[in-house]
Amino acid sequence: MPDMLLPDETARDADFMQQALLAAIEAEALGEVPVGAVVVKDGEIIAIGYNQPIGQHDPTAHAEIAALRAAAVAVGNYRLPGCTLYVTLEPCAMCAGAMMHARLARVVFGASDPKTGACGSVLNLFAEEKLNHHTALRGGVMAEDCAALLRKFFAARRAQAAAASKSL
Repeated sequence: MPDMLLPDETARDADFMQQALLAAIEAEALGEVPVGAVVVKDGEIIAIGYNQPIGQHDPTAHAEIAALRAAAVAVGNYRLPGCTLYVTLEPCAMCAGAMMHARLARVVFGASDPKTGACGSVLNLFAEEKLNHHTALRGGVMAEDCAALLRKFFAARRAQAAAASKSL
């Protein structure tokens, strides 16, 4: 489905994605996969999250889940109607399910994830007609910037692994 956005919405989406990228850099600084997310309500960021599954020993500690939890606390409700979640990487099935349960109005993501993406790359949970809530979806916002951060992170990891194997 084509994006039906006015130019000012496109610019606003890029501005909020830039904030999600800053959160991703926080994750990278902790040695986590650099994914960041922000939740926006009425044009204001109400929550920020970034990946922390390694540090928190928690497989659910994805950027999106952290941002959803913080947003729910901020508004005092687990439902987040009228909110948009911006995330630097296409959400996985777990995160997409949580977003639908939160009743988000929109999800905007940067880079596609050809391995676990649940917004069209592997499957599209948001397009499932049988589900009772339908969230608008937009992908590819600042995709190259988001993907470049991930490529740099994983290239460094591969280089560290190669150096470690040579020292054995």
